[in-house]
Amino acid sequence: MKHGPIALIDPKMPVVFIATQDKEGPSYEKILSNIEEVKARKGTVIAIATEGDEKIREKVDQAFYIPPTEAVLTPILAVIPLQLLAYYIAVLRGCNVDQPRNLAKSVTVE
Repeated sequence: MKHGPIALIDPKMPVVFIATQDKEGPSYEKILSNIEEVKARKGTVIAIATEGDEKIREKVDQAFYIPPTEAVLTPILAVIPLQLLAYYIAVLRGCNVDQPRNLAKSVTVE
């Protein structure tokens, strides 16, 4: 978040955080700190969080929750709402999600 990315934050630029609770390290607290930096700059925050996380609910504009699990499985669960978010944003933008541009080149190579 430092330097370049923080300069891009404004009310029109949503920032997506994977803010799952990490019992094995300090990353969760650092993520909360980064969320506060974004909010201080009037940024919109969307978070992927662990079910039952009340701290995150107070700090973000929108949260999508995944069930608590083993740390090694968390990325697998977190990617599902991220894929859905990407899909629905593409649809809203009018992109053809079934035929992404430039895909034909990479799948029709003989």
